[in-house]
Amino acid sequence: MRELDERFLRRALQLAERARGHTHPNPMVGAVLVHEGRIVGEGYHPRAGEPHAEVFALRQAGALARGATAYVSLEPCNHHGRTPPCTLALLQAGVARVVVAARDENPLAKGGLERLQAAGVAVEAGLLEEEAREQNEVFFSVQKKGRPFVLLKAALTLDGQVAARSGDARWVSSEASRRVAQAYRQWLPAVMVGVGTVLQDDPALTVRHPDFRPFPLMLEPPPLRDPAKVVLDTEARTPPQARLFQPGPRGEPARVYVLVGEGVPRGRLAALERAGAWVVELPRDGGRVSLEAALAFLLEEGLDGVLLEGGPRLAGAFWQRGLVDKLALFLAPKLLGEGRGLLEGFVPEHMAEAKGLRLVRKEWIGKDLWLEAYPEE
Repeated sequence: MRELDERFLRRALQLAERARGHTHPNPMVGAVLVHEGRIVGEGYHPRAGEPHAEVFALRQAGALARGATAYVSLEPCNHHGRTPPCTLALLQAGVARVVVAARDENPLAKGGLERLQAAGVAVEAGLLEEEAREQNEVFFSVQKKGRPFVLLKAALTLDGQVAARSGDARWVSSEASRRVAQAYRQWLPAVMVGVGTVLQDDPALTVRHPDFRPFPLMLEPPPLRDPAKVVLDTEARTPPQARLFQPGPRGEPARVYVLVGEGVPRGRLAALERAGAWVVELPRDGGRVSLEAALAFLLEEGLDGVLLEGGPRLAGAFWQRGLVDKLALFLAPKLLGEGRGLLEGFVPEHMAEAKGLRLVRKEWIGKDLWLEAYPEE
């Protein structure tokens, strides 16, 4: 039975991957209904506001849902939000057993298994829990920390430089590495840069040809979409003609937030608004836009994950405040000498102040070494 449970639950996790990048601020969820050893219904949650995975699977199964086992990657919700509770749908359909990978930690939605069990449904939880939590690490991080999940992505030379002293960073890593980096833009709902990066590189910050190797459960690529673009720009120096305001490669209009400090002259803000930016004035901290205020605003907007792409001053500020949750680093076999390091402004006096990392991925992409790591707590 455990072997079959694992097989069907893994299928639910794979189904959930079909919506990667589209469900924020909801988690990705997949569901499989099995009747007498045969899959009779499948579904996944496509995006916030649409039916949940269990509902799609129940619709497909029809009358065969009665007496079936439901395999769900995340505990069925137990509240009425934009959609009715999935626990009620499962009970009305007559499902006899529910197996979930991970419990839901959202205080508004959790308690689904207890409700099902109280109604006589057999329930089990915890099989493939590690895979399920990793798949939805953004969701679980937000529940724990109350702010968006922050992933710092960077390409470095072997001597730790992300750019030459002039600021030139094209290109540190290979094209193959940059395609893997594109997958992170698809995953997270927002990509953030400092105004210095906009002025130096004029990036488009779009998703073009991603390589989805960061997500091993994915069997087929999800529909591509561009992240919201966020510029931390205390004095509103972003040029209104910057590339980030242009439509994306699939013709979708750019969604651009320029976060400025309080007290910027209105004329600068109006020019950015005419270019299509959503200009937001936020409190200053040490003369710059408060990072905590910026993250709080983004979470209110439903942007629960941030890909931090540049530049070194911004990365150093996030790192110093303990606001980086994960790192994705691409090490290229190059030596630059004196340049710009990954974390500017973070200047510990002693080696003992260095923060350790827990490596979870070491993989070659051609000549580049791709690392994923979490800061040690």
